[in-house]
Amino acid sequence: MFDADKGTAAQLNGSELHIGLVQARFNEGITNTLAAACRAELIKLGVQEAHIHHVLVPGALEVPLALQAMAERDEYDALIALGCIIRGETYHFELVANESGAGVTRVGLDYQIPIANAILTTENLEQAIARQTDKGVDAARVAVEMARLLEELQ
Repeated sequence: MFDADKGTAAQLNGSELHIGLVQARFNEGITNTLAAACRAELIKLGVQEAHIHHVLVPGALEVPLALQAMAERDEYDALIALGCIIRGETYHFELVANESGAGVTRVGLDYQIPIANAILTTENLEQAIARQTDKGVDAARVAVEMARLLEELQ
């Protein structure tokens, strides 16, 4: 059983894990920084570069389909969704944010694979820039920790 007292170091040991990243190209300046921070943190946590599979999709709405294709391969211990949705003047923001989030969650539950959702939803570019690095790092840490937790629970 998972031991809550085991300590963060064991929970964040990425050695031998295989991680899939799906990055939306829309708002590429932000998503490239998210991806770079995420990859750097995964490597810092012990995930081998060769065990990180990184794919690009057009936008946040396409992220869940790519995650599903990766989950179906049963080669990954965890997946990471990277994207950036910035509020505009229309309802499109809500549609994209809600549907991409629901899709990411559904894939994780349907395939019983941890997915760190780092699709930023912000009011403006400044908020996205302020969050891009920290959220990339957080996504890596969540993916590794949840992969280890599921190992313990199975």
